[in-house]
Amino acid sequence: MEELAEIAEIIARNVSKDGFHATPVERLTLARSSTVTMPMPNVYRPQLCLVAQGKKDVTLGDSVFRYAAGRYGIVTYDLPVTGQVVEATPDKPYLCLFLEFDPVLLGQLAWHVPLPPGPPSQPMGKTVSNAGAGLLDATLRLLRLLDDQAALPVLGPLAEQEILYRLITGPDGAWMRHITSSQGRVAQIGRVIAWIGQHFRERLSIKRLAAEVGMSPSSLHEHFRAVTAMTPVQFQKQLRLQEARSLMLVEDIDIATAAFRVGYESPSQFSREYRRLFGEPPARDIARLRV
Repeated sequence: MEELAEIAEIIARNVSKDGFHATPVERLTLARSSTVTMPMPNVYRPQLCLVAQGKKDVTLGDSVFRYAAGRYGIVTYDLPVTGQVVEATPDKPYLCLFLEFDPVLLGQLAWHVPLPPGPPSQPMGKTVSNAGAGLLDATLRLLRLLDDQAALPVLGPLAEQEILYRLITGPDGAWMRHITSSQGRVAQIGRVIAWIGQHFRERLSIKRLAAEVGMSPSSLHEHFRAVTAMTPVQFQKQLRLQEARSLMLVEDIDIATAAFRVGYESPSQFSREYRRLFGEPPARDIARLRV
């Protein structure tokens, strides 16, 4: 597609080095990788990710989502995932963009755009689909504004609004609406996700958490897994381990201190679970990342 080729060209022109790069558009980030990468756990915020070139796998729980050129993914909750670029070369690097969702703008669109016909869909915290011509065209208009700083403040919000409109009226529109939902099971699971994100260092009581959001423990497990592809305990564990990894990298603290600070009582258990998630023991993993 001509639109996709131009999207890739604009990203490549604006990011000459590998990594993530902020742009003059507040919620827009561009990314590039000239090589395949190791699996990198991270927490994805509610956002759109559109791949213009190369391929990337994103793992959420037991589910693996394949991004390729012309495919996009949406994330509707804060989710711990593992991403890995699987196709990239210096001559043809992996190129993509991230657009974080504006919840206010999205809520306004959800209010004005009619619901699609048919029964409500089962919520899922992450999906991947093929980008249609309308979404690519709207995305291209937003990226072109990076070269037109005078028009960006006026036309940028309009292009961003059209991108959200294309998403909410597209095949993943039902999932997009879950971001703005304030009622029902979807909203309850959203509150559970937010609570665990804020209190992941604490001992997790499923019974107490279920009572706080007005669900039975069995219902919480069922709906939480449908959204995140994980149990609440697995979700908490990934948040703990990712935070510990960040602490060891940034603050240069030892393994036992990091384990205790994220809520582990046993450094040996922490090391076992760390290796299971990251593929290497903590000391070896941190040393590799610092090279």
